[in-house]
Amino acid sequence: QVRLVESGGGLVQAGGSLRLSCAASGGTFSTYAMGWFRQAPGKEREFVAATSRNGYRTYHVDSVKGRFTISRDNALNTAYLQMNSLKPEDTAVYYCATSSIATMNARLYGSWGQGTQVTVSS
Repeated sequence: QVRLVESGGGLVQAGGSLRLSCAASGGTFSTYAMGWFRQAPGKEREFVAATSRNGYRTYHVDSVKGRFTISRDNALNTAYLQMNSLKPEDTAVYYCATSSIATMNARLYGSWGQGTQVTVSS
């Protein structure tokens, strides 16, 4: 079972940037598609972005297109979520997860990290 550990969250002002990292261990990272999800208080978990096993295909939810970018480095067993032009509505706990395919369907993701808090102040 692959283990995922997110990092890079924190408190940032609106308009600022953060880069989240998701470090994987215990599995063959390059065989997994990777996804990022987020969950704000009182709201359901929401798909944010996904990338294919080799990183050539990426998908982003409309609300973050042009601001967030998912990427991965298979040599480092790490996935990233670069977040620019952050807005207060981006405040949430962000989770990375593994899947056999890059998809927005959370049910198709098997292993999940513990999450990292992102708070954007206005």
